[in-house]
Amino acid sequence: MGELPETTRAWVLHPDIKSDPDRREAKFALAEAVSLAHAMPELEVVGSEIVPLPRVRAGLLFGSGKIEELAQRLKEAEVELVLIDGPVTPVQQRNLEKAWKVKLLDRTGLILEIFSDRAATREGVLQVEMAALSYQRTRLVRAWTHLERQRGGLGFVGGPGETQIEADRRAIDTQLVRLRRQLDKVVKTRTLHRAARAKVPYPIVALVGYTNAGKSTLFNRLTGADVMAKDMLFATLDPTMRRVELEDGPEVILSDTVGFISDLPTELVAAFRATLEEVLAADVILHVRDISHPETEAQAEDVMTILGDLGVGEGRTMFEVWNKVDLLDDDAAEAVRARAAREDGVFAMSAITGEGIPALLGQVAETLQGAVTQEMLVLPYADGRKRAWLFEQDVVQGERQGEDGFEFDVRWTAIQKARFEGL
Repeated sequence: MGELPETTRAWVLHPDIKSDPDRREAKFALAEAVSLAHAMPELEVVGSEIVPLPRVRAGLLFGSGKIEELAQRLKEAEVELVLIDGPVTPVQQRNLEKAWKVKLLDRTGLILEIFSDRAATREGVLQVEMAALSYQRTRLVRAWTHLERQRGGLGFVGGPGETQIEADRRAIDTQLVRLRRQLDKVVKTRTLHRAARAKVPYPIVALVGYTNAGKSTLFNRLTGADVMAKDMLFATLDPTMRRVELEDGPEVILSDTVGFISDLPTELVAAFRATLEEVLAADVILHVRDISHPETEAQAEDVMTILGDLGVGEGRTMFEVWNKVDLLDDDAAEAVRARAAREDGVFAMSAITGEGIPALLGQVAETLQGAVTQEMLVLPYADGRKRAWLFEQDVVQGERQGEDGFEFDVRWTAIQKARFEGL
């Protein structure tokens, strides 16, 4: 991970597989892949193209004629690294690298490189390592099926005849177990931090959205924080949190999160679940959308799917923030503003010009008004589920055993109270 030279001449290929029923519009997919490549500062993208593909060739991905044609083009452009926007099997990778005399990365490999480049906290680093190992493990399994990887014996039984691949897999599994233990410790510490923060329980407002939707720019505008807000994918990986005082409203903790992306490989979704845990604890979620993007609807669906996978339920207060209206022409911007005004919980705005931000913050403040109240609750001893929920939410200030059940001092938001009553 992260061992690319100072500047590497890269070429981006998007295989447009005609037989794939879920295939995306090729030009947008290629544009996103190029943005991904730009997220690695050491890459210089010298070319990019869509490769129409009737079907995937098992050993080579592309047909032999196309491989020769590309070999010529890559040689002329002095390309050192080819990025393929999609999955590439280890066998395909080995064959293409040999044919083109370049290094090759598939989409997952590139995203892992970016993740390893960006992860700043101990937790982020551990998650990246785990994702990278899971990825490597699947590649080991498929890559080495020939006998040169065998260390003596026929390999039909364990022991000395064990194949090198099995030993490699075991080594990776051991590392994964070790990393998982370390990660558990880190996550426990984070939980303690959350509990400590619950003592001054500011409501949490989490920004989520497709990568490059403008979350970090909005975060910076609201907090004055110098969070990296470059126009590139995955600019933010570890959740960044700041305290913000809302006008005519409570103080809140604003949390900026990693951008979501379509076809995020499953091992990465799992590895970054904890990075998004602040979203699970959030009182209000702001779903920031790049409303100027041609695929804004599809991007929004991807975000909602991942939120669903993370267990963010229907009952959570969520507002849609239609960002980048400043990039639309006048008529389109007017239409977006009019549509947002008609729809509940939707705000048209620009994080660059500041348009629409006061209305959004006003709504957030109104939602959180009286956000933190202290109450005493009595729960029957048999109601373990509600008791567990109170502790999960970090709202318990004190607990005693009374005549009728557990007596709790709780400090919570109106939203949490409503959720508790709905249990």
